[in-house]
Amino acid sequence: MYSEKEVVLEAKHISRYFQTSDGHTLIANDDINMKLYRGKTLGLVGESGCGKSTLMRMLVSLDKPTNGEIVFKGRDITKLKGEEKRLNRQHIQMVFQDPTSSFNPKMKVRDIISEPLINFKRIKKSEKQESVARLLKMVELPESYSDRYPHNLSGGERQRVAIARALALNPEIVIMDEATSALDVSVQKSIIELITKLQREHNITIGFICHDIALVQSIAHHVAVMYLGMIVEEIPGDKILTSSKHPYTQALISAVFDMNMDFSKPIKPLEADAPSPLDVPLGCPFQNRCKHCKPICLEKRPKLKEIEEDHKVACHLIQN
Repeated sequence: MYSEKEVVLEAKHISRYFQTSDGHTLIANDDINMKLYRGKTLGLVGESGCGKSTLMRMLVSLDKPTNGEIVFKGRDITKLKGEEKRLNRQHIQMVFQDPTSSFNPKMKVRDIISEPLINFKRIKKSEKQESVARLLKMVELPESYSDRYPHNLSGGERQRVAIARALALNPEIVIMDEATSALDVSVQKSIIELITKLQREHNITIGFICHDIALVQSIAHHVAVMYLGMIVEEIPGDKILTSSKHPYTQALISAVFDMNMDFSKPIKPLEADAPSPLDVPLGCPFQNRCKHCKPICLEKRPKLKEIEEDHKVACHLIQN
């Protein structure tokens, strides 16, 4: 029961708008409320371009919301500046989709992993190798890898190094932005197992961004489904395949390919394309792709409401 868990970070009415050169407004995130609980994983799922990464970048202070608050340890971290903002980064770290682009190709693994520890004066330079060896062991890589460069590693090994770097400062929260999407399925499985193991051992809170709903439900304690910059459903991870209510969530589930699926049933793709975030429609954002659309869906935007414990849906079909 998530209401009894400790809230580590909370986003309150977060919106992020971007102004285009021709004077239009792009709505990346619109009035989002979200909670991350200690030692639990929140999965954020949705199609590419729905605003998942923009939201998570704001949680790690790489971007600033247009409106709203992000509360960590009782403080709105969107208001932090300068040294105070830099010091706060110790507590909320990020693992990017492509570790190669987030690594300096001229730096050895030893320096990549130890850089946060040196920057925040957690260790002396003489303690670097010992600390790196410990972190490499944590992500199941041999100490000898400390002398390698990123281009000498496989995709899975690079992602393990990225995880080691993110955990170097012993953060309370780790945001993973499509951290496994570029990996082969077998490697993906081993990384997921590693993440789960480290979370259990260190009580880490994880925000896991993904477009693969089947993968998300296998790792996340709770799942938030995003569509066109808005959260349309929140549901416990172990219930998403059986108890989801929003037509968009159900469409994502029906698109999952599984060897045990019923191949006699046709796969029904979503009709039409998602509206542009430059021209979000009045009413429900999913209206032009929903076969259950009613007149009220064209006129009034549904609010995210709790329909049962820990399960919220923004849909007129469910609320009326």
